[in-house]
Amino acid sequence: MPKTFAFLLIGLFFGVGFGFLLAATTGAELTGHEHAEVGSVHDHNAHDHGANGPDHSKLTDVTGPAPQIRLSLHPDGPQSRNLHIAITDFTFAPEAVNGPHVPGEGHAHVYLDGVKIARAYGPWFQLDALPLGHHEIRVTLNANDHSQLAINGTPIEAHAGLVIE
Repeated sequence: MPKTFAFLLIGLFFGVGFGFLLAATTGAELTGHEHAEVGSVHDHNAHDHGANGPDHSKLTDVTGPAPQIRLSLHPDGPQSRNLHIAITDFTFAPEAVNGPHVPGEGHAHVYLDGVKIARAYGPWFQLDALPLGHHEIRVTLNANDHSQLAINGTPIEAHAGLVIE
């Protein structure tokens, strides 16, 4: 074995060992975000928003014109769909998220089979790598403070069924 190759192996051995030793003495952990399997759904309801976090179960009755919402799904590959969220009397306001309620603006929450998967800040949202089978899409309109908008106590939401074969 040539000397250059031997020195390379020795350097790698001690370099890796020194790296682990440095990480261990500084308290670094070898953990990170776990990646979900393709087709699995990430449940955003499990996130800890702290004691002062948003109350997703709170209803906020609208004042003024009542927003209306309609959903349509458009193919985007064998297991993906583009979701179009058509709304009236409502403005998407991503810059105001987590702020106080302002009548007529906010964002949407997207649910797949009863599990919140994301927020939508505009009229188009991609549903990617959906598992095979029947699915129920639900979209709610939400105020900046994440409370669900309602008309006389009835939540403003739309539903769409979907089959991935």
